[in-house]
Amino acid sequence: MARVIEFDLSRRSVRELNQYLHHELPAGEQRVEILNPNGMHSLAVGLDAPIDVEIRGHAGYFIAGMNKQASVTVHGNVGWSVAENIMSGTVRVKGCASECAGASGHGGLLVIEEDASSRCGISMKGCDIVVGGSVGHMSAFMAQAGTLVVCGDAGPSLGDSLYEATIYVGGRIASLGADAQEEPMTKADFDRVASLLKQAGIERDPKSFKRVASKRSLYHWHADAEQEY
Repeated sequence: MARVIEFDLSRRSVRELNQYLHHELPAGEQRVEILNPNGMHSLAVGLDAPIDVEIRGHAGYFIAGMNKQASVTVHGNVGWSVAENIMSGTVRVKGCASECAGASGHGGLLVIEEDASSRCGISMKGCDIVVGGSVGHMSAFMAQAGTLVVCGDAGPSLGDSLYEATIYVGGRIASLGADAQEEPMTKADFDRVASLLKQAGIERDPKSFKRVASKRSLYHWHADAEQEY
């Protein structure tokens, strides 16, 4: 069993925390508990080690950004851009997330157990995101690859300018963005949703989800389209 290391942010700085996580961890897998985060920003960013990090409370912007290999859990809510540019590993938010969750994520898994605000999964490039609640407007805007699973409702302009990412929605879709369309679910889709829900620890019937993907009409600019697609 790896020993648990406690890091209290009421006594030490965020700079000291990230310095410790990047350069001072003892050899071997460790578990780090971050106490008293109190909405602080940029906690546990740029990790590149197979460690477990538990943030015990609400946190601010850019939590676990650029994560690689690590498993980060926030026991509370987070601000903008949690798991921004995630490369691998897992980031889990036990509460709600503000705008741009998982922005530009290349790999790994982001789980938000409650709701996420607008632009969830913006420009995602291969990561998987599972939201236990609903998402705000323009989620998966310009999403290029990866999967967004929304167990609740999706706000307006879902999947605007979507490329090759796939979106699954269990609730109501307010409206679809430019070049996004609803498509029939296949067995592969049901299996994919079931697998991601299992990884996220969320119980939901995969057969209740709808699939949204790209029409692929925005891949090339058309001079005669007059900005209407």
